[in-house]
Amino acid sequence: METAAPPHRVAVLGATGSIGSSALDLIARHPERLHASILAAGRQVDALVALCRTHRPEHAVIADPALYPALRDGLAAAGLSTQAHAGDAALCELVAGEVCDTVVAAIVGAAGLDSTLAAARAGKRLLLANKESLVMAGALVMAEAAHGGAWVLPIDSEHNALFQCLPGGRVDDGVRRLVLTASGGPFRGRSRASLSGVTPAQAVAHPKWSMGAKISVDSATLMNKGLEVIEAHHLFGLGSAQLGVLVHPQSLVHALVEYVDGSTLAQLGLPDMRTALAVGFGWPERIASGVSPLDLLEHGRLEFEAPDLDSFPCLRLARDALEAGGTAPAVLNAANEVAVSAFLQGQVGFLSIPAIVESVLAALPPVEASSLLAAREADAQARQLATRFLNRYAAA
Repeated sequence: METAAPPHRVAVLGATGSIGSSALDLIARHPERLHASILAAGRQVDALVALCRTHRPEHAVIADPALYPALRDGLAAAGLSTQAHAGDAALCELVAGEVCDTVVAAIVGAAGLDSTLAAARAGKRLLLANKESLVMAGALVMAEAAHGGAWVLPIDSEHNALFQCLPGGRVDDGVRRLVLTASGGPFRGRSRASLSGVTPAQAVAHPKWSMGAKISVDSATLMNKGLEVIEAHHLFGLGSAQLGVLVHPQSLVHALVEYVDGSTLAQLGLPDMRTALAVGFGWPERIASGVSPLDLLEHGRLEFEAPDLDSFPCLRLARDALEAGGTAPAVLNAANEVAVSAFLQGQVGFLSIPAIVESVLAALPPVEASSLLAAREADAQARQLATRFLNRYAAA
């Protein structure tokens, strides 16, 4: 008599964020198939302990070592056997070890790079939702994944859609172009001049998706789409000219693949990250996600338009960085993280975000990104320079 296979062990990195929450929802829906063995968070100890109560992982990791005692004591007070850990080195060791099979890489920003690389080197199924890892060091991440035998499944809705529309998830000679869609964010249709006084609260109010503050601001500036173009380059091996962007305010068509015979395949669905995560967890099978089927009669028309690069120059800056190559994408990403953080804290205005990024790119010509050290040095230099530029662009 055959015995059932044990559940697939999953590390959820960024467990307290929106993608982490969606991933844990999927895991809870399939207890016979999936088990959260590692949960990792940045600084939210109480939220992490609460998730451990629900999902009973073997390990919990807090990024800030100073918070280790609080995590250890919180787990003990909850009567849990979950082992507490702290710091990036501990997380990377767990991710690379035998306690997980799949890694959901959903730590926001450059902070997620080390753990993403650890999963790639260890040959895990890597559900990649941390686009900054590919923007900073995409060639290195993909090379490590190929060498380690890792299977990289993109979890960004657009790249996941492309994956679904490509045979075997890969580009071949029959592909003419890949097209990413963008909602346009909360300020679609507004002139550049009208954006000077927008507030952080307005910028994070995304019309379609529920996301963290940083990603929501990136969506509002279209930098998110620019980062996704760079990400698509590394995932699918195409240059900027073969990577298109269309604004699609309904957010129902997530991406399109144009083929040389005139066919275009599109992936459609409601704007819910659980669909992409279900593809990642189940592929090549399909598993239930909890997302309702798309009713096109209910939603009516589908609209598309070209992105406005005058009002939203971040998309242009990202393409310029991709074409410049080398360390330019890492510089772009670092400068943007500093500028967005300053905007969210009220230190600079909305239009200062692309201005700061453009100034940093101009001041730091790209060099060859042949190693992780080169990417990290470019990241550090860009952050220092962007921080110095904050006074020049300080909000009135």
